[in-house]
Amino acid sequence: MCTDAIVLLRKLIGRGEPPSAAGSLAAQKVPAVRPRIDVGWATDTGRVRDHNEDAVLVITAAQEGTERCPPFALLILADGMGGHRAGEVASSTAARVAAHRITLRSYLPSLLDPQQNAEHPALTEVLVDAVQAANEALTEDVPGSGTTLICALVLGSQAYIAHVGDSRAYVLTEEGLEKVTQDHSIVSRLVNSGQLTADEAAVHPQKNVLYRAVGQSTALEVDTHVRKIKPGEYLLLCSDGLWDLVSEARVAGLVWGAGSPQGACEALIAAANEAGGRDNVTAILWRSPLG
Repeated sequence: MCTDAIVLLRKLIGRGEPPSAAGSLAAQKVPAVRPRIDVGWATDTGRVRDHNEDAVLVITAAQEGTERCPPFALLILADGMGGHRAGEVASSTAARVAAHRITLRSYLPSLLDPQQNAEHPALTEVLVDAVQAANEALTEDVPGSGTTLICALVLGSQAYIAHVGDSRAYVLTEEGLEKVTQDHSIVSRLVNSGQLTADEAAVHPQKNVLYRAVGQSTALEVDTHVRKIKPGEYLLLCSDGLWDLVSEARVAGLVWGAGSPQGACEALIAAANEAGGRDNVTAILWRSPLG
């Protein structure tokens, strides 16, 4: 009986007529595939420093049901300032305080009200408030310290960015790497005023000196940006340990050549270390869903 059943099964498969059990499975409804949140990150001490003052904080969330919230990603990078007390404490504290404030005022309310009605504050205002809260925390709890801070809140394909310092945000498109943020450094200001060329700024002895950082002043101005990231494009956050050593063309090539955002981040860290690894180096990479 067992042999006869096998023969019958083979005949049915050969004629393209699946058994009834297989047919009932094929008739079942295939669940819809939703775009997944695709993000990677990596950080490294580098080849010169003896400890890592960079901090990374990544939160992602997705919800499916009768009411859907758009995919949520919070990407935060902070680079503790060398030469200041407890730079690694400053970066970690700033990242945690900012993340707490952003989730409290943006994502958590959306769980109760997916429509995000007009009573909710603008997301750029939420980000600015979070960075300023981090600044207050450092001023009170870690005096004398300082850090850069860049926060990117991604809802669907829309990215809301707030930053202070010279950690950068880039958008990678088919045309290349586009820098979104403006460094708050002395040499960047000199370049913008025409007093230095980009080549001169790259070798200037004060190229890493900041005029604006979290924890350095009670009154802090925060830059904000809003960008739509098209399907398949990337949002990259990185510390100066990456962009100072790896050219934008090489960064773009490594990202496009990697099989995933995580693989790309690891390749970027390796490239910075191959170029000397003079500083801590961190990269966070988010890819916009294809559909």
